Amino acid sequence: MSTTPPGPLPASRNARYAWYAGLFVLGALVGTAGALVQAAWLPGGLFLALLATAALFYGGLRATGTQTAVVAGGGGWLLAVILLSLGRPEGDGVFAGGVGELLFLFGGMALAVMCTTLSRLPRPTP
Repeated sequence: MSTTPPGPLPASRNARYAWYAGLFVLGALVGTAGALVQAAWLPGGLFLALLATAALFYGGLRATGTQTAVVAGGGGWLLAVILLSLGRPEGDGVFAGGVGELLFLFGGMALAVMCTTLSRLPRPTP
């Protein structure tokens, strides 16, 4: 049996780390864009932000074949959302504290958990 992971993920350890780092950065970008869009066009923006978040998590899972990709993308997403929710000492912040922001935060975390707990992809036969 082959021990390489399914999907187009290269077998090289350095290439794998590059994939995960790229997904972390992409997660931060999706989290930032989602934080801005979900409040601007509520409820359509919230749906669009959660759809992009789900695409990031599931796309990372399918592209690499490992749950580590979901964790990497989710880590970047969560870091961006948490940093944007803190605000500044002047009182400015991206999140105003409404229902949409909570749905975006908890919905994104639920999507990450769902994609992480999906069953492993079937291995291709050589």
